[in-house]
Amino acid sequence: MDKAKGLAALRILLGAGFLYAGLEKVFDFAGSGKAFTAAGFLKFGTNGSLPGSDPKAIVNPTHDLWVSIAGNPGLINVINSLVVIGEVAIGVALILGIATRFAGVMGALMMGFITLAAWSFAFGPVNETMLYAAVALYLAYAQAGLAYGFDAIIEKTEIVTHRPALHYLLG
Repeated sequence: MDKAKGLAALRILLGAGFLYAGLEKVFDFAGSGKAFTAAGFLKFGTNGSLPGSDPKAIVNPTHDLWVSIAGNPGLINVINSLVVIGEVAIGVALILGIATRFAGVMGALMMGFITLAAWSFAFGPVNETMLYAAVALYLAYAQAGLAYGFDAIIEKTEIVTHRPALHYLLG
Protein backbone atom coordinates (compact mmCIF):
# COMPACT_ATOMS: atom_id res chain seq x y z
CA MET A 1 0.00 0.00 0.00
CA ASP A 2 1.36 3.40 -0.98
CA LYS A 3 0.82 5.66 2.01
CA ALA A 4 2.18 8.66 0.12
CA LYS A 5 -0.73 8.56 -2.33
CA GLY A 6 -3.23 8.45 0.52
CA LEU A 7 -1.49 11.30 2.31
CA ALA A 8 -1.42 13.36 -0.88
CA ALA A 9 -5.11 12.64 -1.52
CA LEU A 10 -6.03 13.69 2.04
CA ARG A 11 -3.94 16.87 1.69
CA ILE A 12 -5.53 17.77 -1.65
CA LEU A 13 -9.05 17.03 -0.41
CA LEU A 14 -8.70 19.22 2.69
CA GLY A 15 -7.04 21.90 0.56
CA ALA A 16 -9.94 21.81 -1.89
CA GLY A 17 -12.36 22.30 0.99
CA PHE A 18 -10.48 25.37 2.24
CA LEU A 19 -10.09 26.75 -1.28
CA TYR A 20 -13.76 26.31 -2.12
CA ALA A 21 -14.82 27.98 1.14
CA GLY A 22 -12.64 31.00 0.37
CA LEU A 23 -13.65 31.28 -3.28
CA GLU A 24 -17.33 30.97 -2.35
CA LYS A 25 -16.93 34.02 -0.14
CA VAL A 26 -15.27 35.96 -2.97
CA PHE A 27 -17.51 34.91 -5.88
CA ASP A 28 -20.81 34.21 -4.06
CA PHE A 29 -21.50 30.87 -5.77
CA ALA A 30 -24.85 30.66 -3.97
CA GLY A 31 -25.96 33.88 -5.65
CA SER A 32 -27.03 35.67 -2.48
CA GLY A 33 -25.88 39.02 -3.88
CA LYS A 34 -24.35 39.90 -0.52
CA ALA A 35 -20.69 40.41 0.23
CA PHE A 36 -19.19 38.04 2.79
CA THR A 37 -19.00 39.23 6.35
CA ALA A 38 -18.23 37.28 9.49
CA ALA A 39 -20.35 39.71 11.53
CA GLY A 40 -23.55 37.66 11.19
CA PHE A 41 -21.86 34.49 12.41
CA LEU A 42 -20.18 36.32 15.27
CA LYS A 43 -23.44 37.96 16.36
CA PHE A 44 -25.89 35.12 15.84
CA GLY A 45 -23.88 31.91 15.49
CA THR A 46 -21.92 32.02 18.70
CA ASN A 47 -24.57 31.15 21.29
CA GLY A 48 -23.20 27.63 21.40
CA SER A 49 -24.91 24.34 22.00
CA LEU A 50 -24.57 21.48 24.42
CA PRO A 51 -26.42 18.17 24.62
CA GLY A 52 -29.89 18.85 26.01
CA SER A 53 -29.50 22.64 26.10
CA ASP A 54 -32.24 24.99 24.98
CA PRO A 55 -31.43 26.07 21.39
CA LYS A 56 -32.07 29.70 22.39
CA ALA A 57 -29.83 29.59 25.49
CA ILE A 58 -26.36 31.12 25.39
CA VAL A 59 -24.01 28.40 26.57
CA ASN A 60 -20.82 29.63 24.91
CA PRO A 61 -18.61 31.29 27.54
CA THR A 62 -16.89 33.35 24.80
CA HIS A 63 -20.15 34.61 23.23
CA ASP A 64 -19.84 38.22 24.47
CA LEU A 65 -16.32 38.50 23.02
CA TRP A 66 -17.49 37.50 19.53
CA VAL A 67 -20.50 39.82 19.65
CA SER A 68 -18.28 42.74 20.68
CA ILE A 69 -15.89 41.97 17.80
CA ALA A 70 -18.84 41.91 15.37
CA GLY A 71 -19.78 45.39 16.53
CA ASN A 72 -16.38 46.83 15.63
CA PRO A 73 -16.46 47.73 11.89
CA GLY A 74 -12.69 48.14 11.56
CA LEU A 75 -11.94 44.84 13.23
CA ILE A 76 -14.64 42.98 11.32
CA ASN A 77 -13.12 44.22 8.04
CA VAL A 78 -9.75 42.81 9.09
CA ILE A 79 -11.36 39.51 10.11
CA ASN A 80 -13.28 39.29 6.82
CA SER A 81 -10.03 39.73 4.88
CA LEU A 82 -8.12 37.26 7.05
CA VAL A 83 -10.81 34.60 6.66
CA VAL A 84 -10.98 34.84 2.88
CA ILE A 85 -7.24 35.21 2.30
CA GLY A 86 -6.53 32.48 4.85
CA GLU A 87 -8.94 29.98 3.33
CA VAL A 88 -7.69 30.58 -0.21
CA ALA A 89 -4.00 30.53 0.78
CA ILE A 90 -4.33 27.44 2.98
CA GLY A 91 -6.30 25.70 0.24
CA VAL A 92 -3.79 26.48 -2.51
CA ALA A 93 -0.82 25.58 -0.29
CA LEU A 94 -2.33 22.23 0.67
CA ILE A 95 -3.39 21.35 -2.86
CA LEU A 96 0.05 22.10 -4.26
CA GLY A 97 1.97 20.84 -1.24
CA ILE A 98 3.79 24.15 -0.70
CA ALA A 99 4.71 25.19 2.86
CA THR A 100 2.50 22.33 3.97
CA ARG A 101 3.50 22.36 7.63
CA PHE A 102 2.74 26.07 7.90
CA ALA A 103 -0.53 25.69 5.99
CA GLY A 104 -1.57 22.76 8.17
CA VAL A 105 -0.89 24.64 11.39
CA MET A 106 -2.69 27.76 10.11
CA GLY A 107 -5.66 25.63 8.97
CA ALA A 108 -5.84 24.03 12.40
CA LEU A 109 -5.62 27.44 14.07
CA MET A 110 -8.45 28.78 11.90
CA MET A 111 -10.62 25.75 12.64
CA GLY A 112 -9.76 26.07 16.33
CA PHE A 113 -11.05 29.65 16.38
CA ILE A 114 -14.23 28.58 14.58
CA THR A 115 -14.71 25.73 17.05
CA LEU A 116 -14.27 28.09 19.98
CA ALA A 117 -16.59 30.71 18.48
CA ALA A 118 -19.37 28.29 17.49
CA TRP A 119 -19.12 26.15 20.65
CA SER A 120 -21.32 23.57 18.94
CA PHE A 121 -21.36 20.38 20.98
CA ALA A 122 -25.05 19.41 20.81
CA PHE A 123 -24.12 16.12 19.16
CA GLY A 124 -21.24 15.27 21.46
CA PRO A 125 -17.74 16.39 22.37
CA VAL A 126 -16.34 16.28 18.81
CA ASN A 127 -17.60 18.40 15.93
CA GLU A 128 -16.60 18.78 12.28
CA THR A 129 -14.36 21.83 12.74
CA MET A 130 -12.39 19.90 15.36
CA LEU A 131 -11.95 17.08 12.86
CA TYR A 132 -10.77 19.51 10.16
CA ALA A 133 -8.26 20.91 12.66
CA ALA A 134 -7.05 17.41 13.55
CA VAL A 135 -6.59 16.47 9.89
CA ALA A 136 -4.75 19.74 9.19
CA LEU A 137 -2.41 19.12 12.13
CA TYR A 138 -1.83 15.55 11.02
CA LEU A 139 -0.91 16.73 7.52
CA ALA A 140 1.61 19.14 9.05
CA TYR A 141 3.00 16.44 11.34
CA ALA A 142 3.20 13.81 8.60
CA GLN A 143 5.04 16.16 6.23
CA ALA A 144 2.33 15.64 3.65
CA GLY A 145 3.91 18.13 1.24
CA LEU A 146 6.70 15.64 0.61
CA ALA A 147 4.10 13.22 -0.79
CA TYR A 148 3.66 14.34 -4.40
CA GLY A 149 3.89 18.00 -3.40
CA PHE A 150 6.17 20.88 -4.33
CA ASP A 151 7.73 20.78 -0.85
CA ALA A 152 9.64 17.66 -1.96
CA ILE A 153 11.32 19.73 -4.66
CA ILE A 154 11.73 22.92 -2.62
CA GLU A 155 13.40 21.09 0.28
CA LYS A 156 16.24 20.03 -2.02
CA THR A 157 17.07 23.59 -3.09
CA GLU A 158 20.22 25.31 -1.89
CA ILE A 159 18.22 27.99 -0.08
CA VAL A 160 16.53 25.43 2.15
CA THR A 161 19.55 23.18 2.66
CA HIS A 162 21.52 26.18 3.95
CA ARG A 163 18.68 27.34 6.18
CA PRO A 164 17.45 24.32 8.13
CA ALA A 165 14.80 26.40 9.93
CA LEU A 166 12.86 26.53 6.64
CA HIS A 167 12.16 22.80 7.03
CA TYR A 168 9.65 23.76 9.73
CA LEU A 169 7.52 25.53 7.11
CA LEU A 170 7.86 22.92 4.41
CA GLY A 171 7.08 19.24 4.32
